[in-house]
Amino acid sequence: MSSINISQTVRQQLIETLSLDLTVDELTHDTPLLGNFPEFDSMAIVSVITGLEETFGFTAEDDDLTAEIFETVGSLVEFVAEKTQS
Repeated sequence: MSSINISQTVRQQLIETLSLDLTVDELTHDTPLLGNFPEFDSMAIVSVITGLEETFGFTAEDDDLTAEIFETVGSLVEFVAEKTQS
């Protein structure tokens, strides 16, 4: 899957999981996640990761899940891209 498709899929999944009233285009690479959306709490993080694992066919280890991954949309997209290539 191309990086553009990964980015669009991750952004769409964030919108759906968090029930955000945004479009995919409104979530940019630099959009902050942690602290920016009240909906993005620990349960939402679990839901997002679980959904991404199912969608992209990878497993995220507990040690992989750091705050840095959830800083921005771009950092989450980069994490997914790395996991799908390994």
